[in-house]
Amino acid sequence: MPATDPKLISGNANRPLAEAIARRMTLHRGMSVGLVDARVERFNDQEVFVEVFENVRGEDMFIIQSTSNPANDNLMELLIMADALRRSSAARITAVIPYFGYARQDRRTKARTPISAKLVSNMIVRAGIERVLTLDLHATQIQGFFDIPVDNLYASPVFALDILHHFHGQMDEIMVISPDVGGVTRARELAKRINAPLSIVDKRREKAGEVAEMTVIGDVKGKKCIIVDDICDTAGTLCKAAEVLMEQGAAEVHAYITHGVLSGPAQKRITESVMKSLVITDSIEATAATRATPNIRIVPTAPMFAQAILNTWNGTSVSSLFQDETLAPIYEGMYSR
Repeated sequence: MPATDPKLISGNANRPLAEAIARRMTLHRGMSVGLVDARVERFNDQEVFVEVFENVRGEDMFIIQSTSNPANDNLMELLIMADALRRSSAARITAVIPYFGYARQDRRTKARTPISAKLVSNMIVRAGIERVLTLDLHATQIQGFFDIPVDNLYASPVFALDILHHFHGQMDEIMVISPDVGGVTRARELAKRINAPLSIVDKRREKAGEVAEMTVIGDVKGKKCIIVDDICDTAGTLCKAAEVLMEQGAAEVHAYITHGVLSGPAQKRITESVMKSLVITDSIEATAATRATPNIRIVPTAPMFAQAILNTWNGTSVSSLFQDETLAPIYEGMYSR
């Protein structure tokens, strides 16, 4: 076991998740684990200022910070916290980024456009961060943009536990749906875990944010359909896919989405949609509007992140968390089969 204890520090992006991870680590270690005392504030001109009030020399530091909306502010907080820790002689700095912003800009789709995900990864490495722990990267090849180790956790094992718990005795009626051809790998992974068939909704986009036409590939008649995706932004595609599935004879439509970005009219669309439920994780802090939406349910990721941080600190396997035998005990008491 390492000589030093893991120390957690959090920015302002998702403080409740950071506190939940600290509580979970207290449970695992049998001793109090709190967030490092620090202030992450703004000057009057909105520049970010960080001050750490505890000694971090020689410590194994974990910065918990999603780069969600406002993405630029939260990214700068992450980089400046890393710089503060590096200049304070921290032994190792790991960035725990539950939601990795800019991940959708992972390639050039047309001329004269940036690859922002690569730029952000370069900034993270230059800031002195030595390892990244994240959840459901929009494109897994983003791991290759970094010249440091990246552990990409998956929400599908947790979603599988949730589905087996909430649809107990109805598993024969379940069908997993990929909302586009690009998401088939993610949907297939979940379908294999719960032993369910797979269908695809093929969509054609005219321009970003607008969906022109949708076709269902597969027979969904009488099935309880579960749409699986990594990001729900304005929820336009999701709600349209749910409508198309109901038109094709589906009995119910539910959705399991890792990152609930939920911007613009998302909550209103979800409330008025034919979807019975939308399940998201707490990788992005839920707004009051999201918490007030009756058909949105939030699944905690703190148990998984706490264990991943402990495994990283101990130098043991993180990929073991993808296996049911390892993950089910971590969520003990939350799900029963």
